[in-house]
Amino acid sequence: MKKIVLTGGGTAGHIYPALAVRERLEKNIEVHFIGGNGMEKDIIEKEKEISFHKIRTVKLTRSLTPKNLLIPFKLILAIKDAKKILKKIKPDVIFSKGGFVSVPTVIAGRSLGIPIVSHESDLSMGLANKIILHRCDYMCTTFEQTVSCSSKCIYTGQPIRKKVFEGNKTKIQKQFDFDKNKPSLLVIGGSLGAKFINEKVWENLDKLTDKYNVVHITGKQAKEKHSHSGYLQVEYADNIGDYFAYADFVLSRAGSGAINEFVALRLPALLIPLSKKCSRGDQIENAKLFSHLQVADVLEEEDFDNTLFLIKLNNLIKNQDNYIKNMKKMQSFDAAEKIIEVLNKVCNNKKEG
Repeated sequence: MKKIVLTGGGTAGHIYPALAVRERLEKNIEVHFIGGNGMEKDIIEKEKEISFHKIRTVKLTRSLTPKNLLIPFKLILAIKDAKKILKKIKPDVIFSKGGFVSVPTVIAGRSLGIPIVSHESDLSMGLANKIILHRCDYMCTTFEQTVSCSSKCIYTGQPIRKKVFEGNKTKIQKQFDFDKNKPSLLVIGGSLGAKFINEKVWENLDKLTDKYNVVHITGKQAKEKHSHSGYLQVEYADNIGDYFAYADFVLSRAGSGAINEFVALRLPALLIPLSKKCSRGDQIENAKLFSHLQVADVLEEEDFDNTLFLIKLNNLIKNQDNYIKNMKKMQSFDAAEKIIEVLNKVCNNKKEG
């Protein structure tokens, strides 16, 4: 493998796992990233030794809207964008992290005969990866259960960036006056933030700060600013490893990438998955699985009650030792290295063919 194209975007969950794979690649491999104008552009352009290439993107809106009628025409243009870039780069392999941003690149890559490996983070396959599955050589999966979807699926686990494990908690402690006698609660709603979680934290801020030092990553879209003793509000964290190192517990959405990071770091979490009203229900599936494994607790939006919310958070403290014990039992291996083995396999198969 001399050249690789990474593709994906829209949310950090479709970007950071690809970067975790890139970290483990040999230094002499030329790395390119094809994405849209979303957060992938901002993240990748900060990365050294990765060339970013922008294409038009196509996203299906789940509600009924005339915009969806334009999808076939936009997709054709996006595929043309990607094909032009791929012809110039001539990569040995494409690694797709799924999501709508990756679909045009995968379709273009297949038409050019480029080997393709994709990765599915969630327990059930999303629409984009269902489309990609028919065009890729292999689909790597975070969960062993997902392998049953197709003979193309290979269980690799979820790749996690090294910086997640290399945090320095003193960098966070210096930012606000924290109480050394209180546990620390990290609130995180995903790369785009979580309006529902933000609002519930602010509603209960007095009670939360009575019990915890609260560090709240709100997302860049949050408009409200709150100042409170024992409370630190930030929009976005490039240095997420520092925040993880500081935290004792986590309140979060239930994206697979995030939960797998919590497990790897032995951080008990209360998960509030994205409601089915505005998603396909993948986060609910993820949350229920990790709750069944007894490494996290779940509170769905439809069942939310302030009293129950505080009880479940307090239960994290009571059951902390049990959660950590169960996390240690979970299979642990370097998912990025396993994915690279698959990438090398498809490259070798092409040479032999």
